[in-house]
Amino acid sequence: MENTIPIEDVKPTLSMNPKKFILWLFIVSIVMIFAALTSAYIVRQAEGNWLEYKMPSMLYVSSVVILLSSLTMHLSYLAAKKNNFFNLKLGLVVTVLLGIGFLYTQFESWKQLVEMDVYFVGNPAGSFMYVLTGVHAFHLISGVIFLIIVLISSLRDKVHSKNLDLMEMGGTYWHFLDGLWIYLFIFLLLNS
Repeated sequence: MENTIPIEDVKPTLSMNPKKFILWLFIVSIVMIFAALTSAYIVRQAEGNWLEYKMPSMLYVSSVVILLSSLTMHLSYLAAKKNNFFNLKLGLVVTVLLGIGFLYTQFESWKQLVEMDVYFVGNPAGSFMYVLTGVHAFHLISGVIFLIIVLISSLRDKVHSKNLDLMEMGGTYWHFLDGLWIYLFIFLLLNS
């Protein structure tokens, strides 16, 4: 008799799409970067010589824009699950436009900082503001590029209910970036 294990006794293995695994490693590395930056902010702020200034009003606008983009991304994902191709593509286009709008509001907030005499070089309070928002903006640019790739795939009808991996990865990264911004916004509100 053969030495085989009955099918019901075989334990399922844990497996993950390798691209999704790499995405999660990338997200963890971004979390570590921002944990280090916000920790350094707190430590440096405690040392004194810290410029007190009002948060640029455009940061409030950018927070609303990025939350709306998270909503449109989620609606786009739901449309993909239902093979509603028009709403999928429309949702992705709107999400990309809102992402670009977020970047614009960030640029405008930097202009407001300059108007308040808060510069990248000078007091560390200003330097940290530019670094935190700038590093996040850099990652958001990568998110917009990722969403454009998802959009192109959807225009080629490669995103649908039976092929959601790219859409799920784009959504995961986008929602992460949105959540990261909300964390940074609240952190800056509480520590400025």
